[in-house]
Amino acid sequence: MTERLVVVGGDAAGMSAASQARRLKGPDELSIVAFERGHFSSYSACGIPYWVGGDVAERDDLIARTPEEHRARGIDLRTRTEVTEIDVAGRRVRALDRETGDAYWTGYDKLVIGTGARPVRPALPGIDAPGVHGVQTLDDGQSLLDSLDRTGPGRRRAVVVGAGYIGVEMAEAMLNRGFEVTVLNRGEQPMATLDPDMGRLVHEAMDGLGITTVNRAAVTEIRTGPDGRVSAVVTEGETYPADVVVLGIGVEPQTELARAAGLPLGPHGGLLTDLSMRVVGHEDIWAGGDCVEVLDLVAKRTRHIALGTHANKHGQVIGANVGGGYGTFPGVVGTAVSKVCDLEIARTGLREKDARAVGLRFVTATIESTGRAGYYPGAAPMTVKMLAEYRTGRLLGVQIVGREGAAKRVDIAAVALTAGMTVEEMTALDLGYAPPFSPVWDPVLVAARKASTAVRAAGSA
Repeated sequence: MTERLVVVGGDAAGMSAASQARRLKGPDELSIVAFERGHFSSYSACGIPYWVGGDVAERDDLIARTPEEHRARGIDLRTRTEVTEIDVAGRRVRALDRETGDAYWTGYDKLVIGTGARPVRPALPGIDAPGVHGVQTLDDGQSLLDSLDRTGPGRRRAVVVGAGYIGVEMAEAMLNRGFEVTVLNRGEQPMATLDPDMGRLVHEAMDGLGITTVNRAAVTEIRTGPDGRVSAVVTEGETYPADVVVLGIGVEPQTELARAAGLPLGPHGGLLTDLSMRVVGHEDIWAGGDCVEVLDLVAKRTRHIALGTHANKHGQVIGANVGGGYGTFPGVVGTAVSKVCDLEIARTGLREKDARAVGLRFVTATIESTGRAGYYPGAAPMTVKMLAEYRTGRLLGVQIVGREGAAKRVDIAAVALTAGMTVEEMTALDLGYAPPFSPVWDPVLVAARKASTAVRAAGSA
């Protein structure tokens, strides 16, 4: 008897799951129906700032597989169709065709939830005015580009609210589009995923690029002009004129459907799953991507991390399990990289406040080095900060800010974290060396040596 798999969400997690399940089971064994409320499927949301900024020429360059390609592989993908209710007891979902207004129920034997995340939109006056944009989907990106096109010649001003990954990436995009850019940040420094001392390096670099960054700036209102479009952003102490506003405050898991269906959510609002990505307590329901919480392997707590890398891995695991195979997703160490113009930003593991929150004592080490041998042309500076556990020396986290060649060095630390290495053990890592790529002592190993010394000093104190 043919089983039916229903997938809610047509991007990374949902369609990876559907595609993997289809590889393992043909249409005679498993029919697959997928619902996507937008126009597009299987695209890189992480690439949207680079499309908006002009580094990626065409929207379609971000699409890995179109709805037509999925359908050709035996997946009934229904775009512009939003699932509005999950009936767990009845094993069915209610869908609304956003083109025709028709609503209908579809039964399932197995269900995959990949509803993703949505940009945080604080409840402020004017937050929904034309010209105020979140950036999470291709539809969002197109809407923002349309707003930029409406802005006439002459002085053009963009205000970015928030200074996390999306905020700094969209600040670069607006700068590339010829806008004067102001970033309003509630925190002490931009990039709250870093410690403040490392965030200060990002702030200094953004100022050097011509991006005005205002810290400790809480937005209170978004004003509109006579045409009803955004005209300014107001904080507690200042008003900033704006032709366009981009929300870069962060995202939150989109789990209203799951909550209404009584499915278990974690402390960050994401769905809770086991190692197989099966929703806890529900044998035939899986979830993956930006709508779930994942285990932090360092802190030993769940976190919400919205990244395409995780979403695709979740989908592969889910598809394997739905299709009769076997797969697990053990957790993450919190690795992320970004850039603003030529400044590269990376982190993995715990920040100082993360370590304190879980009761860990630690030492820190910060070093300055270069990405190549100092005498080699183009050697650019980078700063590496490392956290290690008090006495044991176990690596807890690494943050890197620098120029060319800085960001991807964090992968060394990500592997070391996953393996549970100490900073002393890291100093003996056999990393590749040649003057065009690294000094004799790679910057990550220099930081490990300094951290190891700090561990020994703390232990003898």
